[in-house]
Amino acid sequence: MPNILVVDDQPCIRELLSEELAIEGYQVHSVGNAESVREHLLFSRPDLVLLDLYLEGPEGFGILGDIKKQYPHLPVIIVTAYDSFMNDPRLSHADGYVIKSSDLDPLKQEIAHVLGQQKALEAPMEAWTPYPGRRAAHAF
Repeated sequence: MPNILVVDDQPCIRELLSEELAIEGYQVHSVGNAESVREHLLFSRPDLVLLDLYLEGPEGFGILGDIKKQYPHLPVIIVTAYDSFMNDPRLSHADGYVIKSSDLDPLKQEIAHVLGQQKALEAPMEAWTPYPGRRAAHAF
């Protein structure tokens, strides 16, 4: 069961996402400020972070940078109310970008996609085959 850390300063958003993602089978922790993120990264060891960009100001950009410096392989999906940041170079290390909406399906799909990619990257190379049901042949 993947562990997701939700970072948003709005308690109602944290509660909604926590409940909906728990129904999907995820283990969810949530925090509302930048200081709590560092602590939760150490102790909850999430598989994915959902990060709002505005935590009492544009702190999300700094948090994204901090996460990627300390945990470069930890996927981070930006979840924001603003579509104007999609091409912002400060978000080049984000693994996904979702606009907040009452329809949570796009977010759930992005989570599944990002976690699926992460799992594929962690799979042993011997398990990868060019054809289903066959082991990969070595060229030399």
